[in-house]
Amino acid sequence: MMMEIASMLQAAAPEVAEAANKLALSTNLNGSFTLGVAGAGAGLGIGLTGFAAAQAVGRNPGAFGNILTIAIIGMALAEAIAIYAFILALQGR
Repeated sequence: MMMEIASMLQAAAPEVAEAANKLALSTNLNGSFTLGVAGAGAGLGIGLTGFAAAQAVGRNPGAFGNILTIAIIGMALAEAIAIYAFILALQGR
């Protein structure tokens, strides 16, 4: 079932990319759209990382230091995507 979904997404990807390109060109949403999608993704990533870290500490309070270190690294990586999108948005892409 997963392979079927993956193949359907792969087949639809060029059409979706073309539609997104047409939308961006017709409404002049290039940078704003990029920043919005990346910001939403980064927010979800940071939220899920914090949620998982809180659950992990609740299950094993003794591993707080290790969990905090891994969570901070994960949040930094998620935030880096938003920073890259901000740079692209300033360039108008």
